[in-house]
Amino acid sequence: MRRTSFLALALVTALPMLGPLPAASADASFVVIVHPEIHGDDLPKAILSAIFLRKAPRWEDGVEVRPVDQSMSSPVRAQFTAAVLGVPFNGLQRFWSDQIKDGVQPPPVKTSDEDVIAYVASTQGAIGYVSAGAALPAGVKVMKLGD
Repeated sequence: MRRTSFLALALVTALPMLGPLPAASADASFVVIVHPEIHGDDLPKAILSAIFLRKAPRWEDGVEVRPVDQSMSSPVRAQFTAAVLGVPFNGLQRFWSDQIKDGVQPPPVKTSDEDVIAYVASTQGAIGYVSAGAALPAGVKVMKLGD
């Protein structure tokens, strides 16, 4: 399998971690989706974490990475946050509070799987996550989550 690489890979090694990353779950209740022009078919969890923490700004072809989150009340966001970021919501809220003070904005938030799918399908460089059972159109591509 080809792994997606990033120009910002060096940032990942310097990434201040919010806690240890748990092992990927085979029964994850979410899937990671990207705009269909994104190259590769799997994504290491450390890179995915860096993307959603705004530490990996560009795909390997130079296109800006545009992550999109689900709402804080969404069960799929809770699953994603635990499995990929490895932190509780309050830890993530503290992280973003500090980042906002430094001028770094969190990813935009959508209120449903359908809204995330529409954003990812229509936005170059976009990446998001949706419930495992969500109906996915041809306008998005599923990325496998690797170690």
